[in-house]
Amino acid sequence: MSRKERILKKRYAIFCEGDTEYNYIDKMRKKQGVELVLKPINMHGGGYSNFLKQIRKEAQTNYLAKFIIVDADRIKTIPGEQENFLKLLEYCVIQNKKGNTPHFLIADNPDFEYVACLHDAEYKGQDTKNYIVNAWKFKDISAFKRNEDVYEFLNTGKKSYMNLLESIKKQEKMISNKYEIKKKIFDIKIKKTDYDKEAVNKRNSNIEEFFEVIDW
Repeated sequence: MSRKERILKKRYAIFCEGDTEYNYIDKMRKKQGVELVLKPINMHGGGYSNFLKQIRKEAQTNYLAKFIIVDADRIKTIPGEQENFLKLLEYCVIQNKKGNTPHFLIADNPDFEYVACLHDAEYKGQDTKNYIVNAWKFKDISAFKRNEDVYEFLNTGKKSYMNLLESIKKQEKMISNKYEIKKKIFDIKIKKTDYDKEAVNKRNSNIEEFFEVIDW
């Protein structure tokens, strides 16, 4: 009976940095219905060391996987954050090697606003903040970040997460998780996590892993 209950609810913990990601994932969760229970945890900033602290605190194992979705721009712009990022990466790698709950580190480079713009079929790589204000007619970037209906906004008309997935699949990734899913026994394993520090200088994201894993 307990086995059946586990199949009914795919449980994932999602650690995310800001309101935009939180609102997006929360609405996505509601649309998925009973098969998916996402747990968005709003980090309210605080950097990579705050992520690590929260993940350690949230050490329950009753999840199929944990996703840690970070903005990568801090690595280059804030002193000490590269070291903190590497500690976060190392923690995830250790958990995966131990065979604990899989920890998917997802790095949006530079940030989630870039990922948001890639939802739009008409976006051609312009400055994201200008695009959000000029093309999408938001008053400013903070108005976009506060928008609770960001999931619906990014998945209507010519905007869709399918455009995002198509755009990023051939990118050189800063972070890339090699994983396998055994659907019959509800098992996910991350075999390896690659970190390409050269890709810190390129816009990229491995958020397709998040969509692929929660959608199986």
